[in-house]
Amino acid sequence: MFTVCALYHFTRFDNPDALREPLLDICRAQSITGTLLLAQEGINGTIAGPASGIEATLAHIRSLPGCDTLEWKLSSAQDRPFARMKVRLKREIVTMGQPNVDPTTDVGNYVDPADWNDLISSPDVAVIDTRNDYEVSIGTFDGAIDPKTATFRDFPEWWERNKDRFHNKRIAMFCTGGIRCEKSTNWLKQQGVEDVYHLKGGILKYLEDIPSEESTWNGECFVFDGRVSVGHGLQEGPHLLCHACRKPILPEDKNRPEYEHGVSCHLCVHDTSEDDKTRFRERQKQIALASARGERHLHADVTEEPESK
Repeated sequence: MFTVCALYHFTRFDNPDALREPLLDICRAQSITGTLLLAQEGINGTIAGPASGIEATLAHIRSLPGCDTLEWKLSSAQDRPFARMKVRLKREIVTMGQPNVDPTTDVGNYVDPADWNDLISSPDVAVIDTRNDYEVSIGTFDGAIDPKTATFRDFPEWWERNKDRFHNKRIAMFCTGGIRCEKSTNWLKQQGVEDVYHLKGGILKYLEDIPSEESTWNGECFVFDGRVSVGHGLQEGPHLLCHACRKPILPEDKNRPEYEHGVSCHLCVHDTSEDDKTRFRERQKQIALASARGERHLHADVTEEPESK
């Protein structure tokens, strides 16, 4: 079993580039794989490896400027969820595209998983899923509003078009691990929305803490690693990844006529040209050749930027 660690922390890194190599070195020394994103606003990522390696890596991250209060979420995977280790420099650790957003100054009210059901069942509360459309498609909370956004960048525009729907409503928001809500609640408060709440620790913490018989969650939660989805107790879900469109599909979807491994599925077959599909087939050929040579390829690396899209 591999320990999987999802983490994020907003803090000021004056020179994130200087942090990159030492962080990559300790991850490699500890047999850790995954992706960590560094930006001036902080760190975000999902990594996996032996428990001792995760512990050593977390100790290093906690020693970074302003990261002593870092929180993280642990789960497990039967197979290694990532093939390689990457530490990438980004403009934002989760891309919203709003330069004035700063979660270190003000965010919505945190709601513990134990109190979440009571909050979202209140008639004066509007529950908004801040994740991307392909994530929402496999699971969400009872009564949650799906903005149908393709990327997190689309959320502010969606809110501007729909804000009148939420007059005199309290707003409760949630996402996979909490990071998007740090930004979206800060942005909403800048827009003058005062009664804003978000699920502390995100869906992952809720699924970890709340028994299925008490849950208001329906379906699975998309995760940005080789497991693709998890359910209650953070048990691995049934979903696979279409390596053409990077969206979750079920095993039986491979029997559909639109499915061609690494080339298309029923969700994307009409979204790409024949030239695209030819290019994807060539990519699959190269992956097969590398596999035959004993070179490890893990398609799950297409999910390399956790909660960043």
